[in-house]
Amino acid sequence: MNILVIGRGGREHAIIWALKKSERIQQIYCAPGNAGTAQLAENVDIGELEFARLVKFAQDKAIDLVVVGPDDPLAAGIVDEFEAASIPVYGPRKNAAEIEGSKIFMKDLLRKYNIPTAKYETFTDYADASAYLKQQPLPIVIKADGLAAGKGVAVCFTREEADKALEETMVDKSFGAAGDKVVIEEFLEGQEMSILAFVDGETVRAMSPAQDHKQIFDNDKGPNTGGMGTYSPLPHIAQSIIDDSIENIIKPTARAMVSEGRPFRGVLFAGLMITKDGPKTIEFNARFGDPETQVVLPRLETDLLDIFLASIDGSLKDIEINWSNEAAVCVVLASEGYPGAYPKGTPIEGLDSVNTPGALVFHAGTAMKDGQIVTNGGRVLGIVGRGAGIAEARAHAYEAAAGITFQGKQNRTDIAAKALR
Repeated sequence: MNILVIGRGGREHAIIWALKKSERIQQIYCAPGNAGTAQLAENVDIGELEFARLVKFAQDKAIDLVVVGPDDPLAAGIVDEFEAASIPVYGPRKNAAEIEGSKIFMKDLLRKYNIPTAKYETFTDYADASAYLKQQPLPIVIKADGLAAGKGVAVCFTREEADKALEETMVDKSFGAAGDKVVIEEFLEGQEMSILAFVDGETVRAMSPAQDHKQIFDNDKGPNTGGMGTYSPLPHIAQSIIDDSIENIIKPTARAMVSEGRPFRGVLFAGLMITKDGPKTIEFNARFGDPETQVVLPRLETDLLDIFLASIDGSLKDIEINWSNEAAVCVVLASEGYPGAYPKGTPIEGLDSVNTPGALVFHAGTAMKDGQIVTNGGRVLGIVGRGAGIAEARAHAYEAAAGITFQGKQNRTDIAAKALR
């Protein structure tokens, strides 16, 4: 089979790495890819939103399956375009991807179907939002309605922070049109958990849970990022809580989408908060999470291609999906200045000398320049350590990460520390 993976980040590198295990795959292409995907697949210089060019490429290369990684093309309807051309594609259609593309749609869906989430109100007018905000207790959470590369969320602990976040979102348009509408919701206290699930309509096959570290600095300090590190499994979280989340949040949401005439097929990613009142929904994403994918897929023992094809032909409920008992920890190496402005084109050293047992290096923001791999994004690399438990996997991840250098490199030093307490 010939496969086309669309995207350019660590998530896509991890997907290709997992697909390469399948004996049925002849050729994998990645559009546009990065310096890491080029080592496993053939990169294609076509952007994620160039739908007509992507469809023509798939036709010309007799592509048997397209796998869409990022949120933007899903929200813009890329799956509908491939389906219209009769090309098999894995991912949700535009009307189903709205569960990530609009936080207001997602929150209203959960409210309508009584699925646990934080209390909230939505606004399109800055003055109305500001007046409401002044009446709410702190901390408070302000979210841009649309896609904002994982950065359109502000957790505010003071009035000044809240006023500034609202103004930056709705007036200054820091996140562009994504901030035309906002959600203001109550702050949920507890521990976060991510559960990704393979979904086909009402069939939900949950993956092993993971936990992400969103803030840029240790001890969850500083601004939000797209994710600075992850680990899986979560030995410190009871299986009963994980089961509760699947049965009372993810499965009802899949059923709700079917009821709304928006059946979801692809990866449904639930971002959850474990509160004193039980798990509640923070957000839903309509695709593999990044960097959650980098610790979940290395633990998958079942052929990923089989899962994708079963979802497309309606037999997902019949396939057996197995997970390794080993742990995986991902440490993200980021550019200086991230999540703000950052340089590109900085040479990366040490990639060829990683020999830590079980370590994997997934490229997130890299490119090839004059024969040298250089930085090309805010999050540059995801270094994954594997081991019998979290402690061993964590040690392997940090050992491998220490040997990779580039000017201005920054990373958190406390990834997965919570799981060891």
